[in-house]
Amino acid sequence: MAEAQNTTEIAGHEYLAFKLGAEEYGIDILKVQEIRGYEAVTRIANAPEFIKGVINLRGIIIPVVDMRIKFHLGEPVYDQFTVVIILNINGRIVGMVVDSVSDVTTLTPEQVKPAPDMGTAFSSDYVIGLGTIDERMLILVNIDKLMSSPEMGLMDQLAA
Repeated sequence: MAEAQNTTEIAGHEYLAFKLGAEEYGIDILKVQEIRGYEAVTRIANAPEFIKGVINLRGIIIPVVDMRIKFHLGEPVYDQFTVVIILNINGRIVGMVVDSVSDVTTLTPEQVKPAPDMGTAFSSDYVIGLGTIDERMLILVNIDKLMSSPEMGLMDQLAA
């Protein structure tokens, strides 16, 4: 059994690449439920500014987080490229607004380098490493850890 797991790890992981400002990030494709165009959200009173509001996704009300606001990456612009990545984090559905998505990339362990702590928008607590594909570099984010972090405040309030 252990051999099969090692083979899977060597075969690499697939990451969904998305952009926030000038940077390109990657998250585990298995956490992504779907990708939707940006649509108007319903604001919730007293919610933190980075929580844009909620949307009705086929009868399920889900919170939508704008990552540009959350990580102070300038004024968000909503255009035809803006998308909401619908994530399934430990059975909890959350929407994440990003500037655009590029592709799904498979990275081998050799292509993932440790990330230096250099004050990126994402705290190094949430960065798995840097994925290198030719001239491209993806900042790989542990989206589970980020979305369930106390600073996001998404998981605690839902469990209550």
